[in-house]
Amino acid sequence: MPRFRLLSLCLGLTLAAAAFAGPAQAPRVLLLGEVHDSAAGHAARAALLRKELEAGWRPAIAMEQFDTVQQPALDAAMRDCADAACVVDRVAPGKAGWTWAYYQPVIALALEFKLPLLAANLSRGDASKVVKDGFAAALPAGLIARYRLDALPADVLAAQETEVRDSHCGALPEMLVAPMAKAQIARDVVMAETLRTHADRGVVLIAGNGHVRRDIAVPYWLRRDGLAPRAVGFLEPTSDAAAFDAVERIPATTRPDPCAGFKAPKTSG
Repeated sequence: MPRFRLLSLCLGLTLAAAAFAGPAQAPRVLLLGEVHDSAAGHAARAALLRKELEAGWRPAIAMEQFDTVQQPALDAAMRDCADAACVVDRVAPGKAGWTWAYYQPVIALALEFKLPLLAANLSRGDASKVVKDGFAAALPAGLIARYRLDALPADVLAAQETEVRDSHCGALPEMLVAPMAKAQIARDVVMAETLRTHADRGVVLIAGNGHVRRDIAVPYWLRRDGLAPRAVGFLEPTSDAAAFDAVERIPATTRPDPCAGFKAPKTSG
């Protein structure tokens, strides 16, 4: 066969294959929520993520459970450790508040598929600074400017204030409501910035359902920056699905009334 005809044939086959395959899939920003104490919910989320990875997706994995200041230690642990338990022991030894057995399957997936693991959360200490002295006490000026935190939308702040009141059983002193709502917003913005800076390769966030709500949480801030995140809530049967793009229903977990014997934090002064 003449060389010209051979090249033409090869080019034609290449173009036909490209037309059949369609355009390359754009990088994805996926947020997967959780009920923190639901073992079934964590297992369902890990199974969903494994299915995505086995289908060929290779995102970075960002986790609420690690604070951004822990990133150097997390990088070293992911380089040196052979299993998820080692990563947790190296990065967050004795860190209270998380049932790490629930998160080890996600860390194990990052190790297995050689994916970047990102520390996504604002530290408790920096969140306390926001409560006491505002955004500028803990967040870089550039971050405040990028997300226009000096001009918070009134509806977002009001909704976060309602969440703070409800999560504290209506017993929180009113003087603390707005500052604590701003600390929650600061956490969401820090997580959003972590996702934004890795969006070009694709990124998934592992965080509580409250952080993946599209109306007031991380997806809201990402959309303001021009991204198109997809928020999946992992919700128990009676939870409202309206704030999510998709929902995975999980079994209800039997737990004591969180407001029984609740004591609001004391105010200083």
